[in-house]
Amino acid sequence: MQGKRIVIGITGGIAAFKAASLVSQLVQRGAEVRVIMTQSATQFITPLTFQTLSRNHVFTDTFEERNPKVVSHIDLADHADLFVIAPATANIISKIAHGLADDMLTTTVLATEAPVCFAPAMNVHMYQNVIIQENINRLQSLGYHLIEPGEGQLACGYVGRGRMAEPEVILEWIEWYFQKKACLTGKKILVTAGPTIEPIDPVRYFSNHSSGKMGYAIAEAAEKAGADVTLISGPVAIRPPARVKRIEVKRAIEMREAVMGCLSEMDIIVKTAAVADYRPRNVFDQKIKKDQETLTVELEKNPDIAMEIGKQKRRDQFFVGFAAETENVENYAREKLAKKGMDLIVANQVSIPGIGFGSDQNQVVIYDAEGEVCRLPKMDKKSIAAQIISLIGERMNDC
Repeated sequence: MQGKRIVIGITGGIAAFKAASLVSQLVQRGAEVRVIMTQSATQFITPLTFQTLSRNHVFTDTFEERNPKVVSHIDLADHADLFVIAPATANIISKIAHGLADDMLTTTVLATEAPVCFAPAMNVHMYQNVIIQENINRLQSLGYHLIEPGEGQLACGYVGRGRMAEPEVILEWIEWYFQKKACLTGKKILVTAGPTIEPIDPVRYFSNHSSGKMGYAIAEAAEKAGADVTLISGPVAIRPPARVKRIEVKRAIEMREAVMGCLSEMDIIVKTAAVADYRPRNVFDQKIKKDQETLTVELEKNPDIAMEIGKQKRRDQFFVGFAAETENVENYAREKLAKKGMDLIVANQVSIPGIGFGSDQNQVVIYDAEGEVCRLPKMDKKSIAAQIISLIGERMNDC
């Protein structure tokens, strides 16, 4: 926990007093804690309490700009390694689920790229209300985390599920989360991303619709999990994640040379790149003029990089591939897994609108040699990347 930057959001429920113990225990373990309170939360416990426990200023007002050099809610959003909302009322859950930002807490949550965890606290009937459950499911599908409330006597007099998890339970989850996030510490991982392009002449080429978003998300998640990341990328319009070594290539043959050149030193290989299967046999030196009604371009096969990796990888190397299919997804994916010596394959059907190439979201099924490992619902690619990296970490640590 030492040095971890944690933002605690506190909303208006009687369980707000439990957050004081959580903040205190986090600080004692070496975390740097910042607190944001809603106006309703200040009716249950004072900001001074949390200022004393966290040793930092407590934010309650979006327009309270103490430091003219920064915008407070953006600075807090960028500051966080983890965001925990405890207690999380029905109101805050519903607002975040629908992208509403009308106070300091909601604007900061919507601006952060850090993982966000909710610890709900409310009346049992509120918690069971179909609207609240739909909003919780929506948040989880978008990659937000949930610490389930406990059962027991509620402040309102009812007995049932709705008690905020005890501070010790939340603390245990936070510790587990950071341990899980560091699952690849000391490992070297190679990620390939984006398309390749195969020139026909100086102005034209063959390529595909890959945007590189999935591969870059994998690289970012791996770096956050403690890995030393090498990213071999085809031409994309994405900035590389911080602290990631990027090698830029264009053609499939260039990607093969880059991959094989560093394969032996890697512990993990994740091949997300959409490499061209064929290239023109002859590349014209000058631009082809459109003086013919038809044009025939003869193609020849590119090297199968995944096949070469599968044949050359050592027993202690872990190989993950991707299968973007338009039909018979499971059959093609499992065939590819076996044929190319992969340990895991991530399959998706790119013909479904709104997911796959170019989209910010995806929906995948992961297979190993035994069959289906897990099925991830439609969610943003960064959340899927985090799940994939977590799974790789589990498999590597079991070896």
